[in-house]
Order: sequence, then C-alpha cells, then structure tokens
Amino acid sequence: MTDDTQDIGHEIGEHNIQVFGFDIHQPVFLISAILAVTVVIATLMFQEQAAVFFADIRSWITVNFDWFFAISADFFILFCLVVGWSKLGKVRLGGHDARPHYSYAGWLAMLFAAGVGIGLMFYGVLEPVTHTINTPLGIDPADTEKARAVGMSAAIFHWGLHAWAIYAIVGLALAFFCFNRGMPLTLRSAFYPLFGKAVWGTTGHVVDVIAVLATLFGLAVSLGLGAEQINGGLNYLFGIPIGNTAKVILIVLIISIALMSVVAGLDKGVKRLSEINMGLAATLWLFVLIAGPTLVILATIINSLFDYIYYLPSLSSWIGREDTGFIHDWTTFYWAWWISWSPFVGMFIARISYGRTVREFVTWALVIPTLIGLVWFSTLGGVALDQLFTDGYRGVAESAPELALFKMLEGLPFSAIVSSICVFLIDIFFITSADSGSLVMDTITAGGKMNAPVRQRAFWCVLAGLVATALMLGGGINSLQSMTISIALPFGILLWFLCVGLLKGLREEAN
Repeated sequence: MTDDTQDIGHEIGEHNIQVFGFDIHQPVFLISAILAVTVVIATLMFQEQAAVFFADIRSWITVNFDWFFAISADFFILFCLVVGWSKLGKVRLGGHDARPHYSYAGWLAMLFAAGVGIGLMFYGVLEPVTHTINTPLGIDPADTEKARAVGMSAAIFHWGLHAWAIYAIVGLALAFFCFNRGMPLTLRSAFYPLFGKAVWGTTGHVVDVIAVLATLFGLAVSLGLGAEQINGGLNYLFGIPIGNTAKVILIVLIISIALMSVVAGLDKGVKRLSEINMGLAATLWLFVLIAGPTLVILATIINSLFDYIYYLPSLSSWIGREDTGFIHDWTTFYWAWWISWSPFVGMFIARISYGRTVREFVTWALVIPTLIGLVWFSTLGGVALDQLFTDGYRGVAESAPELALFKMLEGLPFSAIVSSICVFLIDIFFITSADSGSLVMDTITAGGKMNAPVRQRAFWCVLAGLVATALMLGGGINSLQSMTISIALPFGILLWFLCVGLLKGLREEAN
C-alpha cells in the first residue's frame, strides 16, 4: 500500500520560501540556525563560563538519567529484532516492485563510513586498553585474562548492537514514511500515525528542530574527535604542537575540503569517498593482521565474539552496578551520542536504502556493522593489549587519547608510513561525516526536499564547523560531549514515540 501526498494533507515543500537562492522551510530553518549561531556566539564570548556550564550539564544528565538511556538502548534492539523478523520484515521500502539503487558493497560502505568512521579510528585502540586497565563490572584488573575479556567486550558493547539499533529505527522510520507513504524525508513524518496532520504544524516544527540540533551537535563531536586525532598524528609525525589553534585550523581546512564534496553531490561525493574509506580501512586492518601477531589476533576475534555475548547482559544493565564512573563517563555518553547522531545516520541510510525489505534493512544495518566493529576492535585493540601484556610495551597505556592509534602502530613495521596513511584516512572520514551531516540538516530544513540548492548544504557544513570550533574553544571535547548529551535527552524521548508510529505504519502496510 502506498498513499499519495494528498491523503496526508501535505505536499513536500509546500510551506517553503525561496530567498537568497535558498529553498527553506522557514520555521525549522530559522529557529535551528538562530539557536546554533547563538550557541557559537555565547560560547566564544564566555569561554571559561561555558566550559563550567557544559561540565555541570553533563554531570547532571548522566547521573540522573543513566537509567533512561540504558532502558532506551536495550529496548531499541528488541524493537528492531521484533520488526525485522516478524511478518513486518517482508515489507519493502518503496513498495512491492521497488528495487535497490545501490549494490550491497556501495550501500554498506556509505552506511558504515557515515555511522562510525572517525570514532573507530579514535577509539579502536584506546577503548580496549582503557577498559582493560580500568575494568568495568567490578572485575579485578590484576586478573589479566578476565580484564582483557571484559575490556574488549566493553569496547565492542559501545559500538555494537545498541548503537546500530538506534540508527536502524530512525533510518527505517524515515525510509518507510518517505518511500511508502510519500511523506517528506524529515523526522516529523514518522509521527504522522500518532498526531495526524498536526505534524505539518507546530508539533512537527518542534520535532524537526530537535532533530537538526541533535545532528548538528552530534556531528560537532565527531569533528572535534577528528581534529584531535589528526592533530595528534601530525604531532607524532612532524612535531606539530597539540593545541586548540592547530585543531581550529584543521577543522577549517577539512570543512573547506568537505565543501567540494558537497558540491559534487551524493553519488560523486559521499559515495566515492565512502568507498575510498572502506578500502583504506580494510587495507589498514589487513596490514595490522599480517604485521602483528596474526594468530593472537585471530584468536582474539573469536574469543571477543563469545565474550561480547557473555558480558552483554551485565553491561546492558545499570541496576546494582558499582562502576558508576564507567556507566556515566562511557556508556551513558555513548548512548546519548548515538541518539544525537541517529537523525544524521538514520536519514542518510534511509536515502540510500530504497528497495530493501525491512528484514534486509534491519539485518544489514544491525548485524553486519556490529561484526565489522568487533573485528576492528579485536584486531587493533588486540595488538595493543598483546603489546602491553606480552611485550610490556606501555606506549598506548601512557599516551594521550589522540595518540593511542599511532603508539600502537609504533610497534609494527613501517610505522611512519602507515601512520601517515591513517592521518589521511581520518581526513577522509572527517570529510564524509561533514558532507553527510550537512546533507541531512539541509534535507530537514528544506521541508524534506532531496534536491535543495547546493548552497544550503554548504551553509550547514560551514555552521557545523563553527559549532565544533566554538565548543572546542569553550571547554574542548568535554563541552562537545556535553552538548550532545543535552540534546540527546529530549530526542531520546521522541524516539519512543517514533517506534510506536513506525509500528502502526508497518502493520497497516503488511495487512
């Protein structure tokens, strides 16, 4: 069943205005832009006060709402499994005769690069080592066997099923209501079964503004992480000082390059860069596998799969836990980060998922990226742990977070060359994130139009860079993370209602 736009009482872009070469949905665009610019100006004017303010916000939310984020992340996995493997899984995005626009390889490359690219480069070595030294779940770090198992499991836990379930429900909802019901590709469309035509008014404006801000601040965190790691890599390779000045310059340079990709468009820009990303990342993984302790790595991959399954229930629960520092500083932040990124990644994978069945969508968006992440952490993190416990090498354990990857590579052949390639790879991930994020924000603020003027995407690309720069100067990565957590709380509440709307829509389609 496919409804036309007249049935829903709305035409895509019907409330848009054209001004200065822009084609914008006025309330959503203006409110989102004004709020973002206000954050930039206020943070730059009151940097010290902003740092304290953002730190207080983060502490209050993580302490008081850890339960909400934990319950939400667990529920979203169950929801995906039920929807994907029930009769609803047979529903095809775009209707019965729809066929995919992209191959599995191209689809997965864009999905994965947009979803976790920079983060895996930053945390792929850092997290397994950190969680092994500072073990969660009350496990004694002196018990190295258990410490390594839970440390690796904790890293995979943060980047595995929970993260991709959050992405999947948003992507699935957007794809279904856009391709099957002819609705705008904006978050408000997913709430139509609940609120009816009210979603085209103030109710929908609020939903879309929250989605834009969540995307903007979630993207800013990734840009901040990317700038930190690139700065660390350049310091390691060429002695360039680590500091805010260098990070700001890097953000400006990368955003400038991202603008070129914006102009090139989705197929020529993001798709090509994503495929380059995946190729380089696969090459890096293969190099580490061969140059490192190959048998140890292969054993770690197998063991990590079983350890992840074993520790998953314990790590997923917040009840009766004494490791509150781990829950608040790591898990709660990650669930908030994924929620804030979900409009961004969800809309992006929705745009590229036309023709897939719901079951196909859920399987590929949930299971495959989780397995790839498991292999990635087990390889890079496994080498770092082997260096620590077998060789006594403490380069990673004692390094700054942004240098963890490069310190691990220091123990392998051709470290300088490979580190240079890694810096380039992070650059490309940086560009694809900025390009994909600006595409999503542009689509929402254009009332769901997927062919809005290029200059609008350029506007959001530049604004994302400004937000990342302002928050970096106003407290660094902690301020970036605090803003993400702040906007993730209201958006996380919206996601529960989104699930209800999606379920109602799929049931109607399947009957």
